Amino acid sequence: MTFDFEAAGAAKAADVAQASQSGRANALRLPAVIDALELVSDFVVDLGKRACLPESSLYRLRLAADELATNIVLHGYGGESGEITVDGGIDPGDVWVRFQDDAPAFDPRQGMREPALDVPLSEREVGGLGVFLAFTAVDTFEYELVAGRNVSTLVMRRPAVE
Repeated sequence: MTFDFEAAGAAKAADVAQASQSGRANALRLPAVIDALELVSDFVVDLGKRACLPESSLYRLRLAADELATNIVLHGYGGESGEITVDGGIDPGDVWVRFQDDAPAFDPRQGMREPALDVPLSEREVGGLGVFLAFTAVDTFEYELVAGRNVSTLVMRRPAVE
């Protein structure tokens, strides 16, 4: 199922994210604007809840997704018009969320460094803390450039079902 933000106006992602737990993917196609970020967050939360992720895992997945989507909007497109495609799925062992965009090629892991938390705030380099926290929060983060598109995938393991 694809969600077209412009056609649906302010609909919530939960209204369109109705995949079964069989692993069938859902997708959102959104303009790369700040106002669309809440829909991404709602989509990720709905997906995580349907996958029965523990609250701590769902929080970490949402943190990473929010950071990635925000960086695509603010830095990837830099205020220019663009689009983000977000899809996700539930597999037996994990939950995944994939972001695709046509912004200039950029691997978010590039230059990622552990923050210097022992250095006074006024002396720290600006930037990078959100990316570090987000991508170390998920179990797996993958990036690839496919046909000129940035493709980033976040994966969170699911607890074993007994």
